[in-house]
Order: sequence, then structure tokens, then C-alpha cells
Amino acid sequence: MTTTTEQAASTGAPARKPLGRRLLILLLLVLLSFAALAGGLATSMGPRGFVAFLRGEEIVEEAAPAETPEQKQAVAGHGAGEARSSVVVTPFKEIIVNITATTATGRQTSRFLKLNLALVYDESAEGAERVEERKLYMRDAFQDYLRQLTQRDLQGTMGLVTLKAELLRRARAIAESDAPQDMLVSDLIVQ
Repeated sequence: MTTTTEQAASTGAPARKPLGRRLLILLLLVLLSFAALAGGLATSMGPRGFVAFLRGEEIVEEAAPAETPEQKQAVAGHGAGEARSSVVVTPFKEIIVNITATTATGRQTSRFLKLNLALVYDESAEGAERVEERKLYMRDAFQDYLRQLTQRDLQGTMGLVTLKAELLRRARAIAESDAPQDMLVSDLIVQ
């Protein structure tokens, strides 16, 4: 009578692993699963929360300290002696300009850029009254800048950040004031 290993060798079938070895592998897989579960819990709950969970204690989250009215006012950007700043959002009419694009073959082509934006400015800042008066001039300066762009200039997050920074710089220059605070872009479509 031959053993199973010799039969497997003669018939070409793979040899069977002993039962003890299979149980050991299964036990290792179960232990690794529990270790992964414990690691995930420790990561998500934090070390203190995980230890409290293992001990069966109630998990108490630390509360943030209450803010005093003075702190709330300082966080909002208003000191005790300062006047409250009022922020105004003024939209511009839709801007449509042609920009340059390069095709996959390297040929220069023209694309439409459609832009809806608004200017955020501080009404209490010095020179803020000129923002509304010079809004038409700002729109013209924005169009001049936009016509110089290529499709590649507008790609990705950096393209949007650069566009907003350049438009804000032009708005401040035309208003001759630091009242303009931000540019809000609601639509930017390249077709």
C-alpha cells in the first residue's frame, strides 16, 4: 500500500496538506482579521477611546471650551473698538470672449469662454464708493485680460486660482482701493 504523497506524485495530482497545517493557516487568518479590526477601531476612535472601548467604559468626548462674547467678536474679525465691516457682493453681466486653444495636432483654434462672476468688496473700506462707479471699466479690463488667455491657462485648480487673482488685482487697480476682497466665479465654461 502506498501513501497519499506517493500516489499524488505518480498520478500528477497535487499533494494534500496535512490537516494541522490548514488549521494553523486558518487560525492565522482569523488573528490577522482581528488585528486589522482592532487597528481600524484604534485609528478611528483614537487611543483613549479605543482603550475605553476595550475596558467597557463609556466614551466621553472632550467638549470644546465655551467662547466668551469677546472671543466670538474677535473671531468674527470685529474688535471692540472697530466698526463692523459690511461685505457687498455685486454681480457682473455675463462675459463671453474668444480664447485660443491648441488641438491635438498642434493647430491653433478659437474657443468661446463664458464667465459669470461677482465681486465681493468691503463697503466700509476707503474708496469703496468707487467700486460701483467703475464697474463698467472693471468689466472692460476683465475682457481684455480674458482675451489673452489660452485654454491651457484655465486648466485645473491653479488655472482658476490664477484667474481669480488676476481679476481681483485688476478690480483693485481700477477702484484705486483695497475694498475689493474676492472674486466669485459661478460659471466658467469653455466651448
